[in-house]
Parts: sequence; structure tokens; C-alpha cells
Amino acid sequence: MPLIKGGYLMTDLHGTSEFLLDQCTRYPALRPQDLLKALHQSAFGCGHFLSDETAGLQFLREEAAAPLPALTGPAVEPLDGDYCRVHLKMLQDTALRPETLFRLFALSAAKPSDGGEAALTERLACLLALVENEKLPFSPVETAQAVTRWREAGYPACHHSEEFQRAYAPAYRVVRREYAHLLPLLTEIDRLMAEKSRVIVALEGGSAAGKTTAAAMLEQIYNCSVFHMDDFFLRPEQRTKARLMEPGGNVDWERFRDEVLSPLTRGESILYRRYNCHTQTIQDPETIVPKALNIVEGAYSMRPELAPAYDLSAFFSVSPELQHSRIKKRNTPDLQTKFFVLWIPLENSYFDVLNIRSRCDLILEA
Repeated sequence: MPLIKGGYLMTDLHGTSEFLLDQCTRYPALRPQDLLKALHQSAFGCGHFLSDETAGLQFLREEAAAPLPALTGPAVEPLDGDYCRVHLKMLQDTALRPETLFRLFALSAAKPSDGGEAALTERLACLLALVENEKLPFSPVETAQAVTRWREAGYPACHHSEEFQRAYAPAYRVVRREYAHLLPLLTEIDRLMAEKSRVIVALEGGSAAGKTTAAAMLEQIYNCSVFHMDDFFLRPEQRTKARLMEPGGNVDWERFRDEVLSPLTRGESILYRRYNCHTQTIQDPETIVPKALNIVEGAYSMRPELAPAYDLSAFFSVSPELQHSRIKKRNTPDLQTKFFVLWIPLENSYFDVLNIRSRCDLILEA
């Protein structure tokens, strides 16, 4: 059975009004300053805090080593936008390493914020309307004055109020949601890497479920090796009717096992030969030396013949509606037809017949 279904993320909210009302319910001691801070983080993320990475990591380690109050809510708290607060108590309660969380923080800071000042202005208008309509327990005049002073100063980053600090002792880092979504997987990877000198992880799931994107993020976070099942498509002469009717037969898993997984499990160099879909030939080999973390990404990676090689497996699940939407955005009409008529039915048959989803350690919903 899966170790984790879903993740650490709290129930998502929709709309600035709902977010602000939830903040007041969650933190009854907060002041308008704390809502301004939350809206600033929602619009700009965390880039303004990262100037010295070495000092930043050391500060995070020190914060995480100090006594922290028990979590009264989820470890990951979405903001009103593309960012989340990851509470540092998670570093004490799970195997997640400070270095990993700081890497997420740094990667999030390196990306441009979405919306910026225009988005912040819209959110502030919502805040003022809620206060004016007595939906929030603050003085309309004082709140409007605070927003005006803040705007005239250029919307600088602000601290939590003294009341908030005393009541909740906040300790968190702001990261982008796409990284926070991977926290269950990152936590398990960190646990395994503390125990083993070499870790092999499979990212399984259907087309457009987010596997390739997750593998690229893991490469950024850990500087790991990534191997793609798409590099092991069947050659034309292998695409017999009998082979395609076989559950999980739509990939040259035998070549992947012999050329990648077998040497990888022994810690030996790999002669990696990618299949070129345009020329329908296998390319010249490149030598890849196994690293501490090695990722195998793609549908069919959890075939029964391959599964024993992995230390950890994650199934990336996607709804048919979202899968359909993503495929239409990414592909030409001809390729869309191949996905919907051929490739996705083959994947689904493989998942169902071999019970792949329930055999994975983690399930991450798109």
C-alpha cells in the first residue's frame, strides 16, 4: 500500500477573499500588518530574502535546531497565489533535510514572481473591501492608512506584527507550489539518502501527469542522474501485434533492464543509448556514472521485472480531464490522436492489469 497519498498541503483556497478570511480564522491574533505580509509573499514570493546562500542555509539550520511550537495545522500552507509557506517544524517531524528545503527556497527565489505589483494591488483592493464591509475585524480608516503608507514606500517586505510573533512564533520558508507538491517524495528521498550510499527512484504514471517535470526538478534539487523510459521506445521491428497487446509491452524494457538498471544497481558506469523517434534508430552511447541519487522517469518503469531494482517508487496520478487538457496544449493534432487512441489506452491497460498504482510507495495527485 502507498506510504503517502496526497501530501502535506492543506486544503487549497480559491480567491483572495477566502484566503484573507481563512488567515483571520487560522491566526486570530493577527494584525493588518500580517495580512499585508501574506499578500506580499503571495505576489512576490521570497526573492527579497536571499542575498547570501551560505548564510541563509546556516540561519535555516539554526532555526530548525531551536525549539519550535507544535503544528496546529498543516506543515505546508498555501498563500494566495503560486507560493506556499513550509513550516520549519516539518524539519523536526520528518526526514526532510534543511539543505533540501533551502534548495527549494533558493530555486523559488530564482524564478520571477507571477503577477507582481499589479496582482498585489488587486489583492489589497479586496482586503480593503472586506474591512469596509466588516468582514474582517479591523478599522477601515486605520487599514486604509496602513495600505497607503505601504504603497507610498514602494511595498517593501514587512515583518509579522509583535502580536503575531508572540502568539504563533512563526518559522517557515516561502517556496513555489510546484516544489512544495514534491515534499512527500523529497522527504522519502532524504530518508533513504541518509541510510544508503546510492538510491534509485522510479517516477511512474500516465502521460502528462508531471513525471518529466518532477524529474527535472529533482535534478535541480539534488544534482542527480535522470533516465527516461521514453529513450527506450520499441524499435519498428519490435512493434508486433502480440507485443503491443502485452500489458506494459509498449517499451523495450529488456534493453532498459540490461543496459541501465543492471549496471546501476551494481554502481557501474552506464552506456546510455537513447532511441531517436525521428530516425527510428538507437543513438551512439554516452557514458553515465551513477550518482548518490538516480531517477528513472516514465510510464512502464514499474514493470514487475524492473520494480525490485528501486528503493522508492512514486505514482503520478492525473485526472482524465487534466490529462486531456495538457496533451492538447503540448502536441500537434496528429500527436494528440496518437495519445488518445493508442498510447493512453496502452498505459491504462498496463496500470490496471498489473495493479501498478497500488504497488508504488507514494501517490502524488496532479
